[in-house]
Formats: sequence, structure tokens, C-alpha cells
Amino acid sequence: MRYDLAIIGGGPAGYNAAEKAASGGLKTVLFERKAIGGVCLNEGCIPTKTLLYSAKTLDNIKSADKYGILAGGSPSFDLGKIISRKNKVVRKLTAGVRAKLNFSGVEVVQGTATITGEEHEVIHVSCGDELYSVKYVLVCTGSETVIPAIPGLADIPYWTSKEALEATELPQSLAIIGGGVIGIEFASFFNSMGVKVHVIEMMPEILGAMDKETSAMIRADYAKRGVKFFLNTKVIRITDKGVQVEKDGETETIETERVLVSVGRRANIQNIGLETLPIELLRNGVKVNEYMQTSHPRIYAAGDITGFSLLAHTAIREGEVAISHILGENDPMSYRAIPGVVYTNPEIAGVGKTEEELTSEGMPYRVLKLPMAYSGRFVAENETGSGLCKIIIDSEDRIIGCHLLGNPASELIVLAAVAIDNGSTVEEFRKHVYPHPTVAEIIRETLFS
Repeated sequence: MRYDLAIIGGGPAGYNAAEKAASGGLKTVLFERKAIGGVCLNEGCIPTKTLLYSAKTLDNIKSADKYGILAGGSPSFDLGKIISRKNKVVRKLTAGVRAKLNFSGVEVVQGTATITGEEHEVIHVSCGDELYSVKYVLVCTGSETVIPAIPGLADIPYWTSKEALEATELPQSLAIIGGGVIGIEFASFFNSMGVKVHVIEMMPEILGAMDKETSAMIRADYAKRGVKFFLNTKVIRITDKGVQVEKDGETETIETERVLVSVGRRANIQNIGLETLPIELLRNGVKVNEYMQTSHPRIYAAGDITGFSLLAHTAIREGEVAISHILGENDPMSYRAIPGVVYTNPEIAGVGKTEEELTSEGMPYRVLKLPMAYSGRFVAENETGSGLCKIIIDSEDRIIGCHLLGNPASELIVLAAVAIDNGSTVEEFRKHVYPHPTVAEIIRETLFS
């Protein structure tokens, strides 16, 4: 059982790296203890976006009369069919990943893999009753949901994102503990489905490190739709009456039928055998260099296990960097332009620096911004909400940040990411010609504002 490379974890980092490695001539074995595709494909990115698209379709039908379309009657939905479609999408995509791996010649092993040691520059990995001898290892074991130590939480059938995605019945009310990306996306979905939603967040604003101006705008939008936000609020305990919270020294109980825990994720670093070599850790993950090498020169790590950027697209790129280095190429990882997206309706997206980050660093900057209504295509397709395009410029007139609120922000943000990654100046990026009419023109319009 000798291989050039063993990849532990079949999520976005692992399966994309496996294909690249096999295509590059490395005899590759990929271990996955659950399902190929990892959390992203099975319990995260893809299933949540499938549900959110159903919710967006429902929202569009509800507002159809604003566009001169008379749908007739009150729109309804079939939750069972929504969940069934979500499962079908996941099955289709996981089958596609498996086919791609098979075509590339990657051996896929179902089971829990553990690094057991090293002998004569050969690393040993065990899985079940088999022992595999490899030259390199790429660890892509991902992350898991953090369950906070809240008194009373263990006494109720609370949800994490996994259970929320599998729900076949809607609760009348839902309290979401945590106002990060995952929490706000679920708030969006359940609000569209008619559930009374409460979001409890310890910080002064939702969506963590994202741009505060656009975060506040999306919060205000959802507040108008009925979502109730509790900011600067700490959860004290869970009781049979609901969630007891504290703010400014005062307590109250939020009555709710269901509780969804969404306070973050942490790297899966246990039970992998990292201690056998040993591998150096940093903060809550594995320490890596710019080529995704750990403290052991033939052990690499990519994705959530590094504890740095818990995003699928970051993981994919990190895996590519690791394999390129194993193949003898020097292609370092850059985190300068990693887009972040919240798939609410409307979407919110950001890349590069935020005003808050630059202010805390004492770095000079200037802001160019316009309402999304400056795009003719946006006005034609959006009867409600103006949205925002904000571009941040440094002292050398280079684009270093961009933050968008408005559909389709998730598709537009890559334009700004390219500008940031290439170090483009305002003048350079103004010269690009955009098709008209497109919402993307808002980026060019903002650069002339």
C-alpha cells in the first residue's frame, strides 16, 4: 500500500487537491470518514444555498405584482419538496466529485485515517486494518460546529446547521444564537418561510469582521421584515420558557419554539495523529507557511484545519498551493483578496480591507461609494432597496477593498478581488469596458464617483 501522497479529508480542499495531484503524476489515496464533499457539499455551502434559492423564489413571487405580474392568490410552499430538491442537488454534486476522482485515478478510501509515525522518510497512515506508506501527507480534516457551554442547552433538542438543513417541519419561532454568516443565512431562510426569527449576537453588529456599513444595512432590511435582533446581548441560560439573555445588566427571556446554535466553527485537529511527528499548532489550528507546509516538511495542511479562513474557496486554493509545492512549483498562498459572501436576499459581499480594519491599523485610505441604483440593470430588476457599492482606495490610489449590498453581489465581488489581487489602481480599472446594461457597471461607476 505505497503511495506518493495521502490526503486525509475529502472536502473542497481534499478532493480538488487529489485531482490535481493525480493529474500531476502523483499516486494518490484520499481518505474520507463520512461523505465525499465534506461539510461544504453535504451539510454547508451547497445545501444552504439550495434552500436559500427556494426562499428567494418565494420572495420574488410575493413581490411579483411590483413588476406587473399577477400571480393570483397567496403564494405557498411545500417544505418537503424543498428539502427533497436540496438532497437531490447534493447527491448529484457528490456523484460528480466521485466521478472526477475516479477519472483522475485517485483511490478513495472510506474510513478514519490516522498518521501513526515515520520511518526512513516514509510516513505511515492507518485506516481500518490497513497500513499505507506515503511520501507526503496533505491534511484537510476541516472543522466542526462549536457548541457553547450554555446552562440548559444540553437539556433541549437544539439545532445546529446540520439539523436545520434536515428539518421537515417549520417551528413557529426560532432563536438563533450567533449573528455570523451562517446564523444570518438561516435567519434569511426561515424569515422567508414565515417563521418568527430572533437573532442573538454578543457583538455590537452582525456578520463579524465584514464591513459594518453594509452589515447594518442588511440588518435594518431584515428588521423591517420582522426579524428581531438582540445585539450586545449575552445568552445566560436556556429554560423551558425560552432563551434567557442579558444586556446592560438587565435580563429577559426570549420565548421560542426552537433554538439554533451558530456561534462558529473550530478546526478538527484531534485524532489525526498530528502529535506523532509532532506537528506545530498555532492558535486553534495547524501552523503552515506560505506553501501550506506544516512544521514537518512533508506534511501539508489546507482548509479549515489551519484555523485561518474557514471558507471553501480559500480551502480549494490552499490545496492547489500545497500540491503545486509538492510537484516542485513555487506558487505561494495569498490571502489579500479572499471574497466573503452572505447569501441573504439581497446578497452582501466583501473582499480586501474594511474601513474598520484600516482605522485600527492607522492606515490612510479614502472611500468611493454609490447606491446600487446607479446601475440601470439593477433598477430594472429591483423594485425595493437601493443597495450599496463601496470601494476602498489606499494612499497610492490602489483598490484595496470592496463591499457590496445588492443582488448579485456574490457574482460581482470577483471583479474587485481581481483588481485587489493585481494591485490595480483606480485609473487602470476604469479603463475596462463593461457590457451594458449590467449590474457590474456599478463598480466602474463608483470608480468615477
